[in-house]
Amino acid sequence: MTETRNDVAVNIGKVIYQIRKGYNLTQVQLSELAGLSDKTVRDIEHGTGTPSLNSGLAVLNVLGL
Repeated sequence: MTETRNDVAVNIGKVIYQIRKGYNLTQVQLSELAGLSDKTVRDIEHGTGTPSLNSGLAVLNVLGL
């Protein structure tokens, strides 16, 4: 079965969620460290919305990815 764009976004979000939890960070803490709103972090983790590439990169940078 072929993954859709949404499936990929959801899978990436799950990985980000797991890594964030591994660092014992809340979504609010991660958003503050990344300079983003907590809604943007929530959207990235849930694979929803349309976060910018820069937002995604900011989250990945904070998590050391």
